Amino acid sequence: MSEIEVAGVRLTNPEKVLYPEQGITKRELADYYLAMADRMLPHVARRPVTMVRCPTGRQKKCFYQRHAGSGVPRQLRKVTVPGFDNPYLYIEDVAGLVALAQMGVLELHPWGVTIDAPTRPDRIIFDLDPDEELGFADVVAAAREVRERLSALGLQSFVKTTGGKGLHVVLPVAPVYDWRAAKAFAKDLSDAMAADAPDRYLTRISKAERAGRIFIDYLRNDATSTAVAPYSTRSRAGAPVAMPLAWEEVGPDLDHCAFTVRTAPAHVQGSADPWAGMADLRQRLPPTP
Repeated sequence: MSEIEVAGVRLTNPEKVLYPEQGITKRELADYYLAMADRMLPHVARRPVTMVRCPTGRQKKCFYQRHAGSGVPRQLRKVTVPGFDNPYLYIEDVAGLVALAQMGVLELHPWGVTIDAPTRPDRIIFDLDPDEELGFADVVAAAREVRERLSALGLQSFVKTTGGKGLHVVLPVAPVYDWRAAKAFAKDLSDAMAADAPDRYLTRISKAERAGRIFIDYLRNDATSTAVAPYSTRSRAGAPVAMPLAWEEVGPDLDHCAFTVRTAPAHVQGSADPWAGMADLRQRLPPTP
């Protein structure tokens, strides 16, 4: 069959294989996004997005796209962001998610803002990126320390796997701050962790300095900077996905490789939403000393 319709989206070549190791097709990817839509949309809808497109499969040529161009289905919308000339793409609904499969999108990276307040972030992200020699238990310990430091400031945070060796700690905030304030807050907390434990953490991006340590990447918190979306697939071997978790699940025995296109839907169906209510949480940052 050369063409089918899923959620009102025309899917051409649905049997095209996008993950050759698992034989995952465009149709299966569309079905995945359809299954995850209720959990995913509160965190990706109406946000400018950057996409990683791999139209001929993850092992072939992939490229980033964030502006409209040829081959973009009508289910993806366009928005003009103040300070930028070219319109950016965003998703409105479940049809927009399914359209990602038609485009061969294997990664979705939303901005930390909505199109309704495109210069006011409502998410601050701490990206914990470990040296290859470190075990995942070290990353778990780092994430829990970020949580504890935020909690000491009266702030509630959330966590997700990334589809790689890292973890993201996500802090929802009221959209009343500009990017400069959001980035400064993230930098101050990250610098404090690195100052207190320089043998475990650093905030400089240099790979040469990272040996045996975790890079706390606060640079995600800037205009046009992005982080992988919750429940997004990754263009990596094994077809992993970025999975939101309850903090109780984040322990030294957590298997960060357990969540894939084929295992994630069952995990979600059998568990409560660990990020329920996040989209409505409007926290204020503490005043700068």
